[in-house]
Amino acid sequence: MASLFLREDLGADARPGAELELTGDEARHAATVNRVRVGEVISIGDGRGTVATGEVVRTGPRELAIDVSHVAHVEAPARGIVLVQALAKGDRDERAVQATTELGVDAVEPWAAARSVSRWDAQKARKGRERWASIAREAAKQSIRAWLPDVRELVTTSDLAGLAATRRTLVLEPTADERLVDVDLGDAGDVAVVVGPEGGIAPDELDRLEASGAVLVRMGGNVLRTSTAGPAAIALLSARLGRW
Repeated sequence: MASLFLREDLGADARPGAELELTGDEARHAATVNRVRVGEVISIGDGRGTVATGEVVRTGPRELAIDVSHVAHVEAPARGIVLVQALAKGDRDERAVQATTELGVDAVEPWAAARSVSRWDAQKARKGRERWASIAREAAKQSIRAWLPDVRELVTTSDLAGLAATRRTLVLEPTADERLVDVDLGDAGDVAVVVGPEGGIAPDELDRLEASGAVLVRMGGNVLRTSTAGPAAIALLSARLGRW
């Protein structure tokens, strides 16, 4: 299967028979890390649904060109899946971002939960979001996704309570009575999955989210780590929404 590289401004060159160039750091990465050579078939996408595929006809230290043989235009899913990932210690939240991107999540929201050990001030929030976006970008390339997930601004519990009125919000809670496999997903709009930190979601946060219209759901009898709960939920929702 062809490797995927990203160029945001594909423009008119993304058409069969055209020569499409890749330059800068992305081309350097293709040449030095992926060791792409003339004659190989690769894909170049814009991260917004368009992917051009073709044979490599020229390479250099910071440039690469393909002879476009096929262009695919992939529509965005009718219903988006959003991962609301609580900040976690170590790299557990980052592992969740990577895995859920590979599994098809459409957007990721970092959440400053009450029990989050990791804390982002304004500077950390900017750098943290950039870091998560970079992880999502590389995971999207690895899984050859036509659409990059949107890594959004840090949200608070108050923000999530407000958003629960505009989208179907499912809060993962091991003690919940309702199962994720059975819960009503509604007929339209995004579906958001809220994943707590290592110590779980605080009782007052659960109460506030539930009062705002969110639904508490469980996935099974086991308690999953914050790094694995989100990917498991995204996989299940992908099947339920007919993506898989």
